[in-house]
Amino acid sequence: MVRQQEGALAEGLRIYNLFPTLVGSVDAWTKQLDRIAGMGFNWIFLNPIHVPGGSGSLYAVKDYYALNPLFQGSSKKSPDKLLAGFLKAAEKRGLKVMMDLVINHTGNDSVVAEQHPDWFVREPDGSLAAPFALDPSGSGGKTVWGDLAEINYSERPERQEIIDYFADVVRHYMQLGFRGFRCDAAYKVPNAVWRAIIDIGREVDEEVVFASENLGSMMEEVLELRGAGFDYLFNSSKWWDYREEWLLEQYELFRSIAPSVAFPETHDTERLVADLVAEGISDAKSLEWRCRQAYLFAAIFSSGVMIPIGYEYGFRKKLHVVETRPKHWEEPAFDLSDFIAKVNRMKAETAVLNEEGPQKRIFMSDERVVCLLRRGMRGSDWAVSFLNSDYNSPVTARIQNLDSDVTEGREITPGKDKTRFVPGDEIKLEPGEVRIFVKS
Repeated sequence: MVRQQEGALAEGLRIYNLFPTLVGSVDAWTKQLDRIAGMGFNWIFLNPIHVPGGSGSLYAVKDYYALNPLFQGSSKKSPDKLLAGFLKAAEKRGLKVMMDLVINHTGNDSVVAEQHPDWFVREPDGSLAAPFALDPSGSGGKTVWGDLAEINYSERPERQEIIDYFADVVRHYMQLGFRGFRCDAAYKVPNAVWRAIIDIGREVDEEVVFASENLGSMMEEVLELRGAGFDYLFNSSKWWDYREEWLLEQYELFRSIAPSVAFPETHDTERLVADLVAEGISDAKSLEWRCRQAYLFAAIFSSGVMIPIGYEYGFRKKLHVVETRPKHWEEPAFDLSDFIAKVNRMKAETAVLNEEGPQKRIFMSDERVVCLLRRGMRGSDWAVSFLNSDYNSPVTARIQNLDSDVTEGREITPGKDKTRFVPGDEIKLEPGEVRIFVKS
């Protein structure tokens, strides 16, 4: 059973991805804390903070123990004291911080590659091999990251040395005050390696959180993560059209391993507003409406939710792991901060939205309205979400075909009157609208 369901983590993760190069120095990160806490997040996720290799990519780590100079700013403090101060400031505001843990690869010019050349995968000519990912659609597409060097985790004497090295990295940053790790490309690292590193992290703090980033992986690769000890996975609900079966199948698979985290966009995707504009949606009110509904859906679909910095303002420029800088901060198109705070409060106060029991889909009104019935892991709590899959027209649906024990629902949708429903009632949904009810 997942630790969350044992009570160690009473609330799901509500993560704000503070993309560090968009904000700048650690001191500038600190100035964002009140705003982030005010929106009701309980976690901050920082992308890699280490000195990068020659490519400049945050994910091409050169030295795991050196802070990227972009984040030092004008501070005269040592990097460790600077980070520890930020982490303490976050804790004072009820925010825990997780950092990116990148252990599948390093930059191809890293200190580790120089000092431990036998830890890496090699090409036939002896050069460092770059990691790659196959297109999960089965199209045969392949993405290769030429600025990276893949670590060799095959079963051989060197594997324990590598585990020991990264266990020390985990210990070091936990001692500074980091409370969690987002594990980059977790599916490319063997289960036993993660198990060993996670166990060591829990020796330092039994409540440390390890979240598996597994987007782009094959389902069989996700299954290999079972038993590794992860507290969370990241799901693919962003790409769901409310109708196809695959997301519910993924949800069922993932919840048997660990709870999951949903998001309307990440630093790896295009901005949602940019996608909507590309579809021909241009007026600010429509863009804001769609972003509101996308966040609400992400928050209610699974235990965890995440947005990257700028989502609340309708930013359009994709975050870039090499190029993004503070000068790319945009003029807000709108401000969802108050709405996000209400959604996060709703989520924090609703137990069934912080655990992943069974969830099923029910179609209504010529299948335009999708109802998701989600149950708690224990007891009789449930939540019912009504989703209008038609983004162009309102729809009125008769509430029917629910389970026999779903007899009366109390609305908790932010901004809506706290109405109730009983089976047989009608519900009206605006284009693309999401409404949520819980057991009365």
